[in-house]
Amino acid sequence: MSNSIDTKIVSKLAEILNKNGLSELEYETENCRVSLSKSFGSQPVAMPVAPVAAPAAVNTPAPQVAEDDDDSLSNLAGCVKSPMVGVVYLSNEPNSANYVKIGDTVSEGDTVCLIEAMKTFNPVKAHIGGKVTKILVESGDPVEYGEPLIVIE
Repeated sequence: MSNSIDTKIVSKLAEILNKNGLSELEYETENCRVSLSKSFGSQPVAMPVAPVAAPAAVNTPAPQVAEDDDDSLSNLAGCVKSPMVGVVYLSNEPNSANYVKIGDTVSEGDTVCLIEAMKTFNPVKAHIGGKVTKILVESGDPVEYGEPLIVIE
């Protein structure tokens, strides 16, 4: 099996990424997986990933975020969601204080955590101001795109 990637596919994916204003895009076939990601003000970067096999069917229950979670957390206006797949960090260094804690008041644009993706630490900012009422992740947790991280009310 070859590790070479068709540059036409990568170029077309980059075009789709830019044309639709996306910050990341993943493309997967039976033999290859390509993930494109960009930060504002930069060009998309293609990161080939090792060939993947079709996942085996696994019947596991979905994890519960909290006991009072009724699947409405991700729809809350004050829910800060992960902008990408990666690992979340609640502080900028292992022994430093978290960016926010429950009860803190934040302003729109304040950094509330970091997401490490492709060895780059990306700040996640509050999209609204308010009081932090829930922190749904812990430092070092893997997160998915769109996953609820922090609730601000």
